[in-house]
Amino acid sequence: MDKYQLIQYFKSLGLSVHTTTKARGHQGFFLKNRIDISKNIPENRVVPTLLHEFAHYIHSKIEPDMNRTGGTLQALFGSEKFKDELIKVTNFVDENSLCVRLYEHKDRVKQKIKEQEAIIKEYYPKFQRSKKFKEFDKYIKKSNARYLLKYDRVKLIEGGIFRRTAKLYTIDNIEKDFTDMPKAFVSYIRLKSYQKKQSRISARINKYRKYYEKPCELFARFVEGIYLDREWVEAIAPNISKEFFDRLDDGYYMELKNVFTQFVYMLPAVR
Repeated sequence: MDKYQLIQYFKSLGLSVHTTTKARGHQGFFLKNRIDISKNIPENRVVPTLLHEFAHYIHSKIEPDMNRTGGTLQALFGSEKFKDELIKVTNFVDENSLCVRLYEHKDRVKQKIKEQEAIIKEYYPKFQRSKKFKEFDKYIKKSNARYLLKYDRVKLIEGGIFRRTAKLYTIDNIEKDFTDMPKAFVSYIRLKSYQKKQSRISARINKYRKYYEKPCELFARFVEGIYLDREWVEAIAPNISKEFFDRLDDGYYMELKNVFTQFVYMLPAVR
């Protein structure tokens, strides 16, 4: 597909198209009849990104508050029941939506937690993560190591007004900084650190999932997917494909039909 002809068509509809910006840190961006395509993306990503952002434009005409609310599958497809198929297409179009690296990182952190728990149980066999560690709580009250329960690195200012010194404590140097601390307690502090890290990873995964599963993003990546490999999209998402092509043929998605018929290929409804 000729990206220049596609851009000219978009402009003929009154859209402003820019291909020399950073697109607010994304591959592309749509807002208020303006499409930005990042100057940093590979050439083979330009057309799919243009189609993605144009899908947002079409969606905004169907649901004017789409940018604020994320839209609804009901308005786009007449039903909420196709979400699972749309997610499959999103996973095909954008592998980042699978959060593979984050899940792998989370698994490694889980293993670290188990390792620290095993060390603690060598000395306190009845230890349970879900219950208070009374022996540790009693010990830590008088130790500066208590600050490491909240932070992995902490700098404490010690001394009087005229003789102040700064001491840096870190998770990695507990044994050196607190030579008298029992091994089980060292492991407990590290266990708590890994638990915080696990929570942060989970929060990131949830944030990405929330973004990728917004109806506006599901719709835009579905349009991308049809361009990239229509046959595969129909195979993994047959029901939503039929609904989409039926609505496309009926003119429900307005100028999107012209984009496919004039610049991609003819798109008869799936029967």
